[in-house]
Amino acid sequence: MRKVISTDAAPQAIGPYSQAVSAHGFRCTAGQIAREPATAQVVIGDVAAQTEQVFRNLAAILSRAGASWADVVKATVFLMDMKDFPHVNEVYARVMGDARPARSTVQVSGLPRGVMVEIDLIVALPAAR
Repeated sequence: MRKVISTDAAPQAIGPYSQAVSAHGFRCTAGQIAREPATAQVVIGDVAAQTEQVFRNLAAILSRAGASWADVVKATVFLMDMKDFPHVNEVYARVMGDARPARSTVQVSGLPRGVMVEIDLIVALPAAR
């Protein structure tokens, strides 16, 4: 069974996709960028500030999905410039805490709205949840 997950505490989709989808015990988020939910505007600031907003958006979606950072099994980080990796990684490590999901980080040639970072997650929950 497939279920769409949506929350007003994260930016609404700006295209034909869902914030997250639940199926077969997994929750997969769409890539989140540094848009503020209330205004839909991109956060002003450096890559660390943008990463903080990305994680706030992801936290809201995780909460709505009944999940936590400990349930994340895979993260994919998309960066405009790999030189920003240390700044993103600092925020990532602090937010993830002891959760250590598998992760891929790739440099891309462009991201929506000209942002510097985008992150998506795959979450696995026990059947009891």
